[in-house]
Amino acid sequence: MYAAIAGRKISALRAKVWRVAVMRSGWLTAAILAILLGGLVLAVRERGKGDLARLEAGLTPKPTVENVALPPPGRQEPILLKRNATVGGGVPEFVSATLLSGRGMNVLQITASLPSRGEVPLLFSPSMDEASRRLSGAGDDSQGLASLSLGGAFEVPWAGRLGGVPTPDAENVMAVWRGQTLILPSAPRAAGTAGFAVGGLMLKRAADKIETTAVPDGWRSRSVYDAGGFDGHWVSQTEVTTQVMLSGQTMELGVTTKNIGPIPEPVGIGWRPRFVLPSGDRANATLRIPGEMRIETRAAGTGAGMPTGKLLPVAGTEYDFSKQSGERLGTRTLSENYVHLKRGGADAGPVVELRDVTGHFGLRITMLSPSIKAIRVEAPSDQATVSIDPQFNYDDPFGKSWPKNEDTGIVVLQPGQSAEWKVRIELLPQAMQQGSHF
Repeated sequence: MYAAIAGRKISALRAKVWRVAVMRSGWLTAAILAILLGGLVLAVRERGKGDLARLEAGLTPKPTVENVALPPPGRQEPILLKRNATVGGGVPEFVSATLLSGRGMNVLQITASLPSRGEVPLLFSPSMDEASRRLSGAGDDSQGLASLSLGGAFEVPWAGRLGGVPTPDAENVMAVWRGQTLILPSAPRAAGTAGFAVGGLMLKRAADKIETTAVPDGWRSRSVYDAGGFDGHWVSQTEVTTQVMLSGQTMELGVTTKNIGPIPEPVGIGWRPRFVLPSGDRANATLRIPGEMRIETRAAGTGAGMPTGKLLPVAGTEYDFSKQSGERLGTRTLSENYVHLKRGGADAGPVVELRDVTGHFGLRITMLSPSIKAIRVEAPSDQATVSIDPQFNYDDPFGKSWPKNEDTGIVVLQPGQSAEWKVRIELLPQAMQQGSHF
């Protein structure tokens, strides 16, 4: 009984103290703040454990990610040379050329206005967005090799394949020129095959100077590349200048290399465009190639795809495309390097002609530089595309398999000397495309 009475007195006293000491003194506010702070501390602690984060993930909508434009290839804005076609014109005309100065002046696309088809692309190339993705300079494109699969890439200081001995890490190959060892980035290769580098060292180089000027009926773009020693891969020091001129009836492309270093250096130049046949009718397309010989390559074994050092005559064989009217591609696959080029009597140099008979389209490529000694042609049987690569040098020009008396096309520049590679492209008038030889 006494305990119960004592308990009631204590409860009453506690209530009185609460009313006086808390309700009237403002401690309630402090107490509420303390409770809130305690809850915040608990929340922070639980967030660290991931509980609150998991809760928020279920209650809060995820932010939307905006599409971010990819940087242009080589992080330099593309150069667009564009002209208006003649109103009501009855002849084919060049309309535009898109150049990637940040990728060694790769000619990404050429468009033409054809009387029978309207405006069409002439090169096998993706959209600019896709080109930016593929020409990223990373992964498989770390050495710029993706440039060889689209548009038209310039190849400097050699064109095509250059053989060598793989380094222990298989990342490079070692080639020898006049007793000097060159360490070159290795191209992908099948297991058990010889090592080689391909396409030169300009494929992902950005321009140091760009000039674009108007010319009669079109535009000209000139870019300078201070290549130096090509990041230590080449001998001496090199300055490379590229030039593309677009007009209605012709395109002229040129590359000049100058040895600005103290010692001699070897130079080869090429351009690897991949043309499309607008009609898609590959079998009836015709090709004219002025080469009298072709390079024999090893079909299998360690040196598969590399030259044997022998040249084979093409006259009377399935590889003979030397007639003035050309030959049908048919169903054959071509992967050949033609040499010992012949120049027609009225031509400014050796001439290659490609005609899409069904599409009433044709083009002529004239080699304007005497140093162009080889033409590589790639025409897969299952694709309506033809790659035509006019180049100074044969494949593997330093290779020991070549006889000493065979000029493999490499130009040796003394300090201060220059070498020029130049071609002219023309669209054939429709009458020539539909001539009697078709």
